[in-house]
Amino acid sequence: MWTAARPDLDTSPMDIVGPVKRIEALVTTALEPLYGGAPITAPELDVLVQIRHAEAPVIARRLAETLGCSRAAVGKTLAKLEKRGFVERRPSPADRRAALVTVTPTGCDAIDDMFPRQLAVEAELLDGLGADRDRVVEALNLLEQVLKQRAGRRRA
Repeated sequence: MWTAARPDLDTSPMDIVGPVKRIEALVTTALEPLYGGAPITAPELDVLVQIRHAEAPVIARRLAETLGCSRAAVGKTLAKLEKRGFVERRPSPADRRAALVTVTPTGCDAIDDMFPRQLAVEAELLDGLGADRDRVVEALNLLEQVLKQRAGRRRA
């Protein structure tokens, strides 16, 4: 449609970006029932897993970089998690502007409950890939690598 309406536009990025957006929406939709009534949301689980598996307490800026989110979004998520007792924030001795974040036992319980259930849903969704799974993983890793390089250049 765009080619007909605007032949001057290179619409080839849509060949990749379109399916990526649709895939994200399909995964989100498939996970929604799992999180209905759950103590945490899927984005909160993503944050909790990163904190739990860090070698030391983390700061919000590092979480934002790792998750590819804005600092504001991570800060909001951490505030909600802290209010509900899933994480603890303590002032950083190295930087007064930063807080060191750790997962509480309540947060660990939430991760231990939700993460295996999420993995099961994701495994079921991807089961149909069969022998093509390795090719898909390789292509997605390449796409991520290229996007990280390009996004880094755009910020500089």
